[in-house]
Amino acid sequence: MLSTIREKFMGGIAIAILGLIALTFVFVGGANFAFIGNNYAASVDGSEIGLNQFEQAYRDELNANPSYAQLPDDLRQQLRRNILESLIQQRVIDNYLAEAGYQVSDETVTRLIQQTPDFQTEGQFDIELYRSILAQNGYEPSDFERAQRVTLRRNQLQRAIRGSALLTPAAYRRYLNLAGEQRVVALATLSPDTVADEIVITDEMITTYYDNNPTLFQLPESADVQFVEIQRSDVAASVEVTEEELLAYYEDNKDIYQQDEQRQARHILIEFGDDEAAAEEKAVGLAARVKAGEPFEDLARSNSDDPGTSGQGGDLGMRTRSQLPGDLGSSIFSMDEGAIEGPIKTEFGFHIVRLDEILEPGPLPFDQVRAELLSVVQDRQAEDLFRGLERDLSDAHFEADSIADLAAAIDVELKMATGFTRDGGGEPLGNNPAIIEAVFDELTLTGEQMSEIVEIDNARTVVVQVAKYNPAMRQPLDDVRAQVESRLRSEQSEALMAGRADQMIAALESGTEFADAAAAIGASAGDPVLMARNAEDADQFVMVAVFTAAKPSEESPTVGSTRNGEGGYTVYSLEAVLPGRPEVVPVEQRDAGKLQLTDQTGIGDFVAFIQALREDADIVINEEAVAASDML
Repeated sequence: MLSTIREKFMGGIAIAILGLIALTFVFVGGANFAFIGNNYAASVDGSEIGLNQFEQAYRDELNANPSYAQLPDDLRQQLRRNILESLIQQRVIDNYLAEAGYQVSDETVTRLIQQTPDFQTEGQFDIELYRSILAQNGYEPSDFERAQRVTLRRNQLQRAIRGSALLTPAAYRRYLNLAGEQRVVALATLSPDTVADEIVITDEMITTYYDNNPTLFQLPESADVQFVEIQRSDVAASVEVTEEELLAYYEDNKDIYQQDEQRQARHILIEFGDDEAAAEEKAVGLAARVKAGEPFEDLARSNSDDPGTSGQGGDLGMRTRSQLPGDLGSSIFSMDEGAIEGPIKTEFGFHIVRLDEILEPGPLPFDQVRAELLSVVQDRQAEDLFRGLERDLSDAHFEADSIADLAAAIDVELKMATGFTRDGGGEPLGNNPAIIEAVFDELTLTGEQMSEIVEIDNARTVVVQVAKYNPAMRQPLDDVRAQVESRLRSEQSEALMAGRADQMIAALESGTEFADAAAAIGASAGDPVLMARNAEDADQFVMVAVFTAAKPSEESPTVGSTRNGEGGYTVYSLEAVLPGRPEVVPVEQRDAGKLQLTDQTGIGDFVAFIQALREDADIVINEEAVAASDML
């Protein structure tokens, strides 16, 4: 099994690409919303999704998107529902794959791991680095590899469905006609300055607006927080590793720092050109000259067609067998040191080769891996020190009566964070949901006791105590008068511009010329322009309005108005619609576009397939689990 293969890894793999797939489609219907007990969030055809799995997925989403901590309760409930729906879809897929007999072999998982460089050091897999990174991210190798097998199975299904998508020539032509469509339109623009003189704001209006909007102009509840923290980076800076420690670690772990057999060779490449026979004849002649004693390096510089090595006398560098594939590698790794062979025919041409050095397999020299050893040993010692500090913190937390006593007990600085809010946190503590919950916990908020120990991540741990609590309150009118006036001015400006736009549209519909109707409302207007659907420099608000407007009739244009991106209003008159011309699009672009659109069609097919599976599944959702308070 993979436990054996893992010890023989020769490649690396990225954490980022090996997590479980999380589909983001949200389907509704087809579920029995019932209470199914405290141990499950949902059941899919009898296969349960545990509460712990659901809550962990929810915590992961909050940690990945700290701004979600500011969502109101109703939106956070929707977030929880969406996350559970994602887990349900994953389980639907997995159930289908199991029933259909999809399999992923150990060799496939290993090959994926081998082809990714993240766990490699100088091109070679580093088992210690692999284990260290997995440990830092909370993975056991067996669990990690099991997750990769699941991901590969799901990807197999997705690729199979997406790869079967079809796009007919007629459908693609209709798409090109639409994508290349252009519209002839006249535009008139109203800016806020046009109506600024008509705006009137009185004290009575300001007071009325303030009184009628009691939920606005609120200061959020906040707290001034004292805290102590320990960080891995602080202890890492103090770690000093002796040469003796490095040598001892190297001796104990030589089996980790192994190298394959490597060979250093030189070659002269003669490309086939237009006359393969002539190229071979030249290569035969050069091989004879080398064997007769002419300097290989000089002949390579003056004759080799390999620009990457000719300047170095044909030196290919020290390479492993996997780095020299094909017939050239086979020849080099069958030669004796100092031997000359050739011509050797490959897809690139004819090679004359001299083998200069053989480096036998075995442990890498200490000096060659010293930098890596230093990093590993430093990390290990820093980790040990940090975990020791965490134990000291835990012991002191149990004994301390106050945050000041705790800081003194572990000899760290007592720090302060002011204006820390429930909605967004605040520096230097940040907006981690776990910190926010610790500060605003009912027991902590009174200031009478410290929080529990909060592990923000695997390298930072804090304890907080509230020094001052500031409840949410509405700002006095005098403090927000300018804001109220600005809102009123904006609302009046919006209404005045919208009214003028309606006035111009009415004039156009009654037969007034576009320029005259624009002048009557003080708008700036220009001649009709040709607007392309993909124009990058056009106002996007105007673009959307123009290209979603109904096509004009032969008798009259289509007129309308929209807010624009400059804070004003634009009145448009759509005069004509010109369909796209696929024949003017370069063939390469058309082909690439068709592939892209076909893939998008395949994605739609995949979504529809998953939706069909979901509708056929027997799904039970624990509504109490969805509605539960955050379990952070």
